[in-house]
Amino acid sequence: MSEIKEILVATGNPGKIVEIRAMLDADVRWLGLADLPPMAEIEEDGTTFAENTRKKAAGYAKATGLCTLADDSGLVVDALGGAPGVKSARFSGEKPKDADRTLIDHRNIAKTLELLKGIPEEKRTARFVCRLCLASPGEILIETEGTLEGLITDREIGQNGFGYDPIFFVPELNKTVAQLMSEEKNAISHRGNAIHKLKPLLDELLKTGL
Repeated sequence: MSEIKEILVATGNPGKIVEIRAMLDADVRWLGLADLPPMAEIEEDGTTFAENTRKKAAGYAKATGLCTLADDSGLVVDALGGAPGVKSARFSGEKPKDADRTLIDHRNIAKTLELLKGIPEEKRTARFVCRLCLASPGEILIETEGTLEGLITDREIGQNGFGYDPIFFVPELNKTVAQLMSEEKNAISHRGNAIHKLKPLLDELLKTGL
């Protein structure tokens, strides 16, 4: 059995790596794609979050020889048959190169609200989903999933967060996710839930090796 000393997080977002490192608190060196020589991007063309995370984790693990943690997340709206789903980030169309993230978020939100026009509140149920997958160069090691249930509002409310946060209302808190402080959001978020499930499994894996 070999010891895991480094884990690659399949993202170029340094903020996401900091968040994962802090929440998992594991005795490994965490790397991002920016820490490695440029390589071909793994295309996320799966039909489910699980397919995308497996493909990313396994693909980057094989390309780098490192254990790799990948995630895929998005919004699932029941009245839209599960859309935007895996296309959440590009629901209003492919993102133009160097396009402003906030502009794309607003376009995605506008399309979602337009499609839900006339749908009553009780049928605007939705959830944020985050799927995580840890793979070695030879196999899938761990998979977890976290969700956050809520309702889609009829307009944007709140200034915090990103993506669909301003239209995602959490009944238990009587707020949209965009009205939450980051600590509140992390305590209930779909990504936080998935990471919390992953932590004991990763701790056990690091204890026993591969």
